[in-house]
Order: sequence, then C-alpha cells, then structure tokens
Amino acid sequence: MKNRLFISLSLLCLAFSAVAKDNIIDEVIWVVGEEAILRSEVEEERLRAQYEGQQIAGDPYCVIPEQLAVQKLFLHQAELDSVEANESSVHTQVEMRINYYLSQIGSKEKMEEYFRKTMSEMREEMTTQVRNQMIIQQMQMKLTEHIKSTPAEIRRFYLSLPQDSIPTIPAQVEVQMIAFEPPVPREEIERIKTRLREFTERVNDGEADFSMLARLYSEDTESAKRGGELGFVGRGQLVPEFSEVAFNLIDPKKVSRIVETEYGYHIIQLIEKKGERINCRHILLKPRISADDKVKAITRLDSVANLVRSEKMTFEQAVIMFSEDKNTVMNGGLMTNENTNASKFEYQELPPEIARQIYSMKIGEISNPFTMMDQRKNKEICAVVRLKSKTDVHKANLTDDYQVIREMYENERKGQFIEDWIKKKQQETYVSIDPEWRGCDFHYPGWVK
Repeated sequence: MKNRLFISLSLLCLAFSAVAKDNIIDEVIWVVGEEAILRSEVEEERLRAQYEGQQIAGDPYCVIPEQLAVQKLFLHQAELDSVEANESSVHTQVEMRINYYLSQIGSKEKMEEYFRKTMSEMREEMTTQVRNQMIIQQMQMKLTEHIKSTPAEIRRFYLSLPQDSIPTIPAQVEVQMIAFEPPVPREEIERIKTRLREFTERVNDGEADFSMLARLYSEDTESAKRGGELGFVGRGQLVPEFSEVAFNLIDPKKVSRIVETEYGYHIIQLIEKKGERINCRHILLKPRISADDKVKAITRLDSVANLVRSEKMTFEQAVIMFSEDKNTVMNGGLMTNENTNASKFEYQELPPEIARQIYSMKIGEISNPFTMMDQRKNKEICAVVRLKSKTDVHKANLTDDYQVIREMYENERKGQFIEDWIKKKQQETYVSIDPEWRGCDFHYPGWVK
C-alpha cells in the first residue's frame, strides 16, 4: 500500500512541478493515508466560512487543513465499518443549502458568479460535503455509543465540579395553548381562487411567465424570490395535498389545478423530475381574515377560557374540544421546543406574542385571548395560553437539572474518547505535509512525524 501511495504522490508532484510555482492553479498540500488535500479545498472552505459568517479560531491555512485531515480519518474508518449516509437526507440538505444561498445572493447567475462555478458543479460539491458530514457524524456516534453513565457517576461528576464550572440554568417555562384560526368567508375564498385561475389562464395562453407571476404575487416570500421554485424535494417533504398534485404533473408547460393546503391556495408548475424527487414552482395566495371574524374568534376563546377558570372543564379537556393546533392538541396543549424536543422554553425561544403574555403570569394562570402569527404557516391565529410551570434562574442541581448534568458528563467523556481516538489514528496513518504548510500550532501535534 505504501509503495502505491508513494508512486501516486510522486506522479502528482511531477505533474505540478512542470508548472512554474507562481502559476500553480492547484497543488497537493497534505496526504492522509491514500487521500490528498488540495490547496483549492482549503480555499473553498475558507470562502464558504467567510460567506456564512463562521469564525475560524486561528490561521485558516492551519486550521482548515487539519480539520480536513481529521475528517479523512473518520471517513476512512467509516468505509471500513460500512457506515453510509441516507441519500434522501443528503439531497434534502443540499437543496436547503442551495435555496439558502439563492435567497441571500438573489439569483442563480449571481451565485455562479460569486463561487465561479456552475450550479451543477456546486450541487455536486455540496452533495459530497453534506454526505461526508453525515457519515462523520454517524461514525462519531458509533464510536461513542458504548459510553453510558450511572446515577452514581453523574453524582460524583457534579460534586467534583468547581463552583464556577456549574452551569447557570436560565429561567424556563412550560406553556399550554388553545388555538384556532378565525373562519374565512366564502367570498374571500372565491376571490383568491378567481385570481389564481386568472394566473393559470395567462400562463397557459402564453401571455405571462409563471416564475414572473410568482415573483410578483406569491405570498410564499422565500420561494417567490426564486420565481416560486422549491428545489428538488421528496414526497415526504411536502404536505400531502400539495405532494399528490405536484407528483402527478407531467407537462412542464401546463399549470396544475388549484390546491388547498393549511398554508392557503396554490397553483403549481412542474420543472423537472428525478426518480422519486421533484422540482416545481408554485404561487401561494392566502385568504384575508376580516376584523369582524377576528372579534368573533376572540369572543369564542374568551368563553372557553372562562369555562376553564370556573372549573367546568380542565384546560386539557378544552384543548381536545376546541383547539385546532395539531402540534399540541394530542399533548394537552403542551408546546414542544423545536430546538430541544423538550417541553421547557427559555423566554427568547417562545414566539414573542406568547412570551409577552406569560412573562408576568403565575403558574396555572390562563391568559386573555390574543392574536399571533403561526410562523410555520405564516398566518394569523387566535390563542389563549396557560403557564404550566416556571423555573427561575439558578445554578444547575441534581434535583431539577439531572438531564442537563448527565448530558454534560457524557459529552465530556465522548469528547475525550474522540480526542484519544484521533491521536491514536494519527500514529497509525501515513501523513505527509508540504514543508510550506508545516509551520502551524496544530490542535493535534502528532501530524508532523
């Protein structure tokens, strides 16, 4: 293996030495095992970090090559252990990244100009990057899956912590909610559908371009910036009503029938299909709710809240009977923190309208009805909330914060295990670094032998 590696490296070096050094387009700067790290890879990572606002702790020409070298150690082990990424998840992440860049830069052309690559080249490179990231994460999880802790170990860990190392737990609350959308008048729905039919006729008759209409009129603000384009997605990434129509489209020149979803009313145009994935455009219009309808909804919620206050029913019973929020209705109205998948929120993690309501409430108290924006649907809803529990700012303790302390302990053990694993792999793996790239204070000093 070593002979084959030296031959490959020699050939690469000969190829690059044929060009004057000042004119070198690319060069091998590290070799880890049988894998080369190129100068261009480092530059691309530096540019990406710069664009995404990521801070690099140190000289990027030292930090980035070392990060790439560590990644190659994990990828090599993953290959030996047959660890693979879920390709559906890879495609989803790639499209999300591309859509993010497009929303920030403004257009495909500007994006290609900024990165000096075609969209297909960027998509291919992002696919490799995302796939490798997922494989590395799975490999690290596999390496540390044996690390478990007992209550006695967690207690010893907590008691050994210096006082200034015990984390401060911010104020946290648990919140229950009853919410529903004010009814939309039939006349407003017909107005929306008539507008969408007009768009469809203009596109089908060749009088207007679908993407232009989406930019001008669609109320899905993010996709509107891209002419309504959603990027490649699978069936499971779309709401069922939208997915059923979109995946049955055949002719890219035609426009779908009007589709009603929880977000509003859509028309859809096919762009391209690739196996079980689809790229399409859509125009979304949302019905407007009148002031009278909001007042009726608020009055109805006020009556529901009074039934609970007078103990004619529990809050949980009221949730089952009246709430239209499908994310909380089967959990007694208890909201779930999307960042942690737990029920506790810091105030800044809550929707601002809810945070304002509960800030001065007592445990068990129910708010007055209010209106708020449902960020998932980007539409206005009416709600009442109940403060189920509240924990003030405090130093972490074993009684209230056992899970936090356990996570600290296990993360520390996992981090140390990974550090030791990397150092061991350094000694077992062939590593060659170009002399010009050796003068670094590496995090893992074992690279230069």
